[in-house]
Amino acid sequence: MTPAAEASANTADFDAIIIGAGMSGLYQLLRLRELGLSVRVLEAGTEVGGTWYWNRYPGARFDSESYSYGYSFSKELLVEWSWSEHFSPQPETLRYLNHVADRFDLRRDIEFGARVKTAAWDEAARRWTVTLENGRRLTGRFLITAIGALSAPTLPRIPGRESFRGESHHTAEWPKEEVRFEGKRVAVIGTGASGVQTIQEVAKTAGHLTVFQRTPNWCAPLHNDKIGEAEMQAIRARYDEIFARCAETFACFLHTPDPRKTFEVSDAEREAVFEKLYAERGFGIWVGNFSDILTDKRANAAISDFVARKIRARVKDPAVAEKLIPKNHGFGTRRVPLETRYYEVYNQPNVELVDLTETPIERITETGIRTSARDHAFDMIIYATGFDALTGAFDRIDIRGSGGRSLKQHWSGGAATFLGFQSAGFPNLLMLLGPHTALGNIPRSIEYCVDWVTGLIGFMQARGLSRAEAPVTSVEDWMRTVRESSAGLLANEVSSWFTGVNTNVEGKGSRILARYSGSAPAFRQRADEVAAQGYRELDLG
Repeated sequence: MTPAAEASANTADFDAIIIGAGMSGLYQLLRLRELGLSVRVLEAGTEVGGTWYWNRYPGARFDSESYSYGYSFSKELLVEWSWSEHFSPQPETLRYLNHVADRFDLRRDIEFGARVKTAAWDEAARRWTVTLENGRRLTGRFLITAIGALSAPTLPRIPGRESFRGESHHTAEWPKEEVRFEGKRVAVIGTGASGVQTIQEVAKTAGHLTVFQRTPNWCAPLHNDKIGEAEMQAIRARYDEIFARCAETFACFLHTPDPRKTFEVSDAEREAVFEKLYAERGFGIWVGNFSDILTDKRANAAISDFVARKIRARVKDPAVAEKLIPKNHGFGTRRVPLETRYYEVYNQPNVELVDLTETPIERITETGIRTSARDHAFDMIIYATGFDALTGAFDRIDIRGSGGRSLKQHWSGGAATFLGFQSAGFPNLLMLLGPHTALGNIPRSIEYCVDWVTGLIGFMQARGLSRAEAPVTSVEDWMRTVRESSAGLLANEVSSWFTGVNTNVEGKGSRILARYSGSAPAFRQRADEVAAQGYRELDLG
């Protein structure tokens, strides 16, 4: 048998290939089955779950209310599942997604331990050829990415990482076996959302915990609590109301901005609003605050001052408190971590805060971490150093479109998409939660995006069409909308994953137009119009 014939014989053919078996991939599989398509889901892990499979670090949990986060497509699923907490912990969420996979018999179309290496478009065959790291090949008419916006973990560019002789873990690549901290000297590098959750838990049992902080973040209380059976029954009775609320709010959370502006009310009323939001569950203080706190510097200074006063009241050492208060960005201009007694951790005798702006890390050593001030000895180093957001998971697959065009190179100056679903030059590549899709409360965005992609494929199927591509003109039109939606946001002046900046990734040190910042209802209205008009803004054939 010739090499070409052997490769052909070892290639499996499908109508659609989905990369990823997280919340997006599972629901997309279910919807494409309804169209009668043959589908294969490729999952790098050994189980379903996506984010909730990989991020099993201590303290990992939702910061959207559980009952606003789960799937809404099945009434039976809503009735039979009970959430135990207002903000579900990772183990429970993983059980939930396994329950979904079992309930809808999804595993028979999922291949685990299947990490995608390359994907190449064949114009003549109008198919994608996908090659796994083990060399196996599959082809599909449609290639659907369900790889997540925050799924490509990054490590800091610090010399000597490989020399450390103790335990080391990245929060997004946490081992399945139990990791214990009792009596150990533990370092945590990073104080973003994952770092905050990890620090809270590790501090409870570690012999000594040293937190290495480069940029402090504005954190707000989560106010989590248990959900009893009576409360769960009441939640079930309100599911229609809950999801209707999510559909109408700016970012699909249960919270939406107060229509008033910060200084339209008296000083006393403004302080009362801030106090009320600080005492309530979830993201209300961020996305349910006065309408101008993210666009007006004076308004943002008012909420920033309020939260700074809370930090000073909760941290006993004034010098430590000041280090925990951000000085280079205002409240809400970066992603706000939600916490449970995070600031009180720094009152514990077994916890030390190292400010890397004062004493930067010089290298990792065999025994710990060397800063400009001294050597620190550790038994364990935890890297809570985040992700190569939005495009990082795409960059890690060699995706080649028309004429062998590389998606990574095509996006080297920043991603350009049509509604976050397609990029010019990459026919039949459909992205779930791609760059410039409305994000917010992620599962609400997932369900909409999956339904939109399913609608497009069903439209094509009914008309015998086999090719869909977003032309440059449609991409340019949507990118103008994306640019307009971000105009005036204070976040544009801040380096973060919101603006495409990641100093841990070469070539991603400058701010770009990284994400759609408009409302979810406006996004859905625009995408619905495209569908209602027969997808004429796409080149179909």
